[in-house]
Amino acid sequence: MPSEILATFPPLAGLDPESAKAFQAAARSLAVPAGTVLFRDGSECLNYVLVLSGSIRVHKMSEGGREIVLYRVEHGQSCVLTTNCLIAHESYGAEGIAETPVDLVILPATTFRSLLGKSEGFRDFVFSAYAARISDLLMLIEEVAFGRIDVRLASWLAERAGPGRIKATHQDIAMELGTAREVVSRQLKDFERRTWVSLARGSVEILDADALAKLGQGV
Repeated sequence: MPSEILATFPPLAGLDPESAKAFQAAARSLAVPAGTVLFRDGSECLNYVLVLSGSIRVHKMSEGGREIVLYRVEHGQSCVLTTNCLIAHESYGAEGIAETPVDLVILPATTFRSLLGKSEGFRDFVFSAYAARISDLLMLIEEVAFGRIDVRLASWLAERAGPGRIKATHQDIAMELGTAREVVSRQLKDFERRTWVSLARGSVEILDADALAKLGQGV
């Protein structure tokens, strides 16, 4: 097993020799530039994906054109949607796009299913990663369904506070929070009236990170 893969995914070191040999024989590295669409809503799932570096954004678009970011797949992570599609023999239900240059390890679906059936170590690796990402998705659902938008927006801004402006349009932020652009615009205007932020086209400057952090924490 290549050292880079083991360094990024240590549990794979626990595979039995036969499974490790099968994994190494079938897996291949792939480097994709930023902006590459890795899968589309409705497309067939052909490979299990492990990310060595970079970031893949997985998002869903409604029939009305609204988008929500479901999660990102980054260093040391696998894609929960890909795992689900491979196990259930289903097509993708969202789109994945490389936000940055991404280095991947991809394992063909046939090898993935074979190892899943034969190797306890590989099953443990796959389902541990799957469970962790499902927890993230449940938290997102709870936030979207029950969270106040002012609190969620304040928290999102506070997490990105630092030198310089946050480069993001109101539509970008709405997609991250799973709401409408108009809702984000109204709330940002309110924050601007409170002198917590300064708004400009395509960017937001944080003026009072402490106030945003307090609201984001429900204080």
